[in-house]
Amino acid sequence: MREKSRLEREVEFFAQTEEMLSDAQVLLELADEASDAETADEAQAKVAELRERLAEAEMRRMLSGEHDAMTAIVSINAGAGGTEAQDWAEMLLRMYLRWCERRGYTTEILDLQPGEEAGIKSTTLTIAGEYAFGHLRSEVGIHRLVRISPFDAQKRRHTSFASFTMVPDVGDDVEIEIEDKDLRIDTYRAGGAGGQHVNRTDSAVRITHMPSGIVVQCQNERSQHKNKASAMKVLKARLYEKARAAKLEESERLAGEKKDIGFGSQIRSYTLHPTQRVKDHRTKVEAGNAQGVLDGQLDAFMRAYLLEGTGT
Repeated sequence: MREKSRLEREVEFFAQTEEMLSDAQVLLELADEASDAETADEAQAKVAELRERLAEAEMRRMLSGEHDAMTAIVSINAGAGGTEAQDWAEMLLRMYLRWCERRGYTTEILDLQPGEEAGIKSTTLTIAGEYAFGHLRSEVGIHRLVRISPFDAQKRRHTSFASFTMVPDVGDDVEIEIEDKDLRIDTYRAGGAGGQHVNRTDSAVRITHMPSGIVVQCQNERSQHKNKASAMKVLKARLYEKARAAKLEESERLAGEKKDIGFGSQIRSYTLHPTQRVKDHRTKVEAGNAQGVLDGQLDAFMRAYLLEGTGT
C-alpha cells in the first residue's frame, strides 16, 4: 500500500505538470495572436511555475536509490569541545527541524541527551516525508562551525564540530534476526523539566546489542513498552545499515579500491565570524546568508550534492 501510494503521487505529479505545460502553450499562443500584454504576463508566470516543477521532477529522478523514499532515523552528536560543541549540536538540530517544517515533513525525537551547561550531547529522531532519506543523504558527515563564542568572556573565535549520521527506517521490509540472548535491556528514569511533568517511573529504555556493541535508547514516551518498541526499531535499522556497509566494504576490497569510510573531515563549514558564509567542501556550493541556512534553507546544498552524485 505504501508503494501504491507513492506511485499514485508520482503519476499525479506528472499529470499535473503535463496539464500546466498545455496551459502555458495555450496562453502563449493567445498572447501572440492578440498581442495582449496581460495574457503574456500570465503566460510568463505559468512558465516560471513550470520551470520549478521541472526542477522538482529532476530531483525526483535523482532520488531513485533503494532507500531514498523511506523515513530517516537521524542522529546528531556533539564533537570534542564541551559546551561549544554541544551548543552547535543543538543548533544543527534546530536547523533540520526548520528544514522539515518547510517541506511539511513530520519529526519525532526518540532520545535527547542535554549538555551540562547548554546545548545537547546527542539526539536521535525520525524524519518522515516524501523522499526524506534521499534528501538527507547530502547531510551525512561532520559539520564545522566558526564563530565568536557566546560562552567565552573574552569573545574569542571558536571552532566546533558535530556529526550527522543516518539510517533508513526499514520497518518490516527486511528480515533482521535479533535474538533475546544477545540483548541487554536497561531501564532508567527519563530526564525532564521537573515539576508536575517529571517522570517518576523508569520508563526510558536502553538496549545494548552485545555482538555488535550497538547501543540505542529511547525516552520520549511515558510508556516503557512504547520506548522499547521504538528503541528496537532503531536497533533493527542500525544493524541493517551495519550489514549493508560491511557488504559494500567487502565489495570495494575485492575490487581493489581503498575508500575512507571513517569519521573523516568536515563536509560543510558554517562561518559566522568575521563574515557570514556557509560552504560545502564537496560541491563547492556557498551561501552568504548563513543565518538563512541555519533557519533551514538547505535545498541548494542538497540539490548540488545529488546532481554531482549522478554525474550530471
